[in-house]
Amino acid sequence: MSKGTINVSVDNIFPLIKKFLYSDHEIFLRELISNATDATLKMKHLANIGEADGVEYGNPKIEVKLDKEKKQLRIIDQGIGMTKDEVEKYINEIAFSGAEEFLEKYKDKDGKDAGIIGHFGLGFYSAFMVAEKVEIITKSYKDAPAVHWACDGSPEFTLEEADKKERGTEIILHIAEDSTEFLEDSRITELLVKYNKFMPIPIQFGMRTETLPKPEDSDSAEATSDEGKDEPAPTVEVDNIINNPNPAWTKQPTELEDKDYNEFYRELYPMQFEEPLFHIHLNVDYPFNLTGILYFPKMSNDMSIQKDKIQLYQNQVFVTDNVEGIVPEFLTMLRGVIDSPDIPLNVSRSYLQADGAVKKIASYITRKVADKLKSLFNNDREGFEKKWNDIKIVIEYGMLTEDKFFEKSKDFALYPTVDNAFYTFSELREKIEKTQTDKDGNLVVLYASNKEEQHSYIEAAKEKGYEILLLDSPIVTHLLQKVEGSEEKVSFVRVDSDHAENLIKKDDAQISKLSDEEKETLKTFLDGVIPKEKFTVQLEAMDSNANPFIITEPEFMRRMKDMQKTGGGGGMFGMGGFPEMYNLIVNTNNELVSEILNTKTDKKKERLVNQALDLARLSKNLLKGEELTAFIKRSYEMIK
Repeated sequence: MSKGTINVSVDNIFPLIKKFLYSDHEIFLRELISNATDATLKMKHLANIGEADGVEYGNPKIEVKLDKEKKQLRIIDQGIGMTKDEVEKYINEIAFSGAEEFLEKYKDKDGKDAGIIGHFGLGFYSAFMVAEKVEIITKSYKDAPAVHWACDGSPEFTLEEADKKERGTEIILHIAEDSTEFLEDSRITELLVKYNKFMPIPIQFGMRTETLPKPEDSDSAEATSDEGKDEPAPTVEVDNIINNPNPAWTKQPTELEDKDYNEFYRELYPMQFEEPLFHIHLNVDYPFNLTGILYFPKMSNDMSIQKDKIQLYQNQVFVTDNVEGIVPEFLTMLRGVIDSPDIPLNVSRSYLQADGAVKKIASYITRKVADKLKSLFNNDREGFEKKWNDIKIVIEYGMLTEDKFFEKSKDFALYPTVDNAFYTFSELREKIEKTQTDKDGNLVVLYASNKEEQHSYIEAAKEKGYEILLLDSPIVTHLLQKVEGSEEKVSFVRVDSDHAENLIKKDDAQISKLSDEEKETLKTFLDGVIPKEKFTVQLEAMDSNANPFIITEPEFMRRMKDMQKTGGGGGMFGMGGFPEMYNLIVNTNNELVSEILNTKTDKKKERLVNQALDLARLSKNLLKGEELTAFIKRSYEMIK
């Protein structure tokens, strides 16, 4: 037996590893399984290129075993193994990466990296975060004696020959008193499923009972006897394989059908019962390596609860479900898997580092998603329109935040109307150009944000022959600003921002039935009754069939309030919080307005004004609480 000191640049690196190097102690198992996978894949690679004469690769697996009595956790592989010299080199010289050296040596053999996972020499030492002592028993595929390495968490170790006969490595962790949670079957299962569910080598953790089908009786008529029915189905003990070594994203799209993609979606999200709307298979090997599958689920307008559903892997090892920086922000609402060995990670593999490769990957994913959406639109427009309400929040958010996606989206972004028609912007322009161009040559696009609350305004605009869009996502105000900035002489106006006559200003103006003197008398009375802190009274000549009182909110003010609510316009121009102020448009050509003017008693006149005002407030969804109760009481009194 030999003794030695681990070659480190500090007196004791282990406290640093335990406290500072890794942000989460549970990843020790991920690192050790990754090392075991590396060793197995190296063996496969060497066998494939003929550098392991007389050694069969076979059907290796990785075993994880618990011994609660001895307080031991063991990870056993059937990989490449190590000689004594290799143990001294790869284990005793901390931060020297065996996987890196292996890649460097063999990368030119066939131009590929053999799928080796490890890129950090400190991965093995994460074991000391949970173990007070670690042992390695390993035998190389080469003709060399097996060796036994042991270390108790100090820089000192022992190294001696062992009697292991089979190729591979066994890691024995003597779990520390403060980490006994890792001696529980449920905790180890949880970690294996979380981090190693799709590792490329089968991982066995114990055994499980599998029910076998009952043997068929040759006399089927007699096989259904009562006695036979009571017999339990036969069972058998089989290896409990935790992972799926060949997940869908590692295959070519030509190998998969829609049912395969849907089954994989359920494997990723077992508690998600709705099928995804469609998927996007990512597969690129230049100028970076990236594979994956992204799914569009049904979306709601609440963006915050839908993020962090994409899982990031590095060579089938789970890293994180926080993919910010890899996936453009608007696509973080999607679900699925991204796997890339080119994504730079820190030593704990927990946080991404921004660099050029990451930006290229994000750009590629954006382009791939845009191309898929365009293809779906072109190949099945009717189906795309049916999905629009379920996917629009992602597309609209992308249009708002990614300029390149915004340009590409012009080919497939839809603008739905209140009557369930769908147009691209170019189609919409062609549809409304004749009827909705104002006297200055500006195209005015009318829209509603709530079909029910703005119903009376929608109907009034439709009577004028106008087309009204239904744009109800929470970011629509910000998005319209961007569309207006990209299109010449186009403005979006919400249908309740003015009365129908004024939404699109034409040359022909209505003539008022009231004289200037009558208008002045009416205005003076209204200003005395209508609360000035809430409404600005405006007398305007409109069609006599239009409502007598109409409440509107100027487009600019409403947009600023909407943007403030979503974090985009608060405090602009020093305005801070915007007051709840509205315009009250009084139609001087309506008969009720004439009746108010000609009513002799101020009490009755005031009663008519309040009733008309409350009706206008009701149509604007502004009448609530005590004021609504007073309106209902007044209405009953008026019809007695």
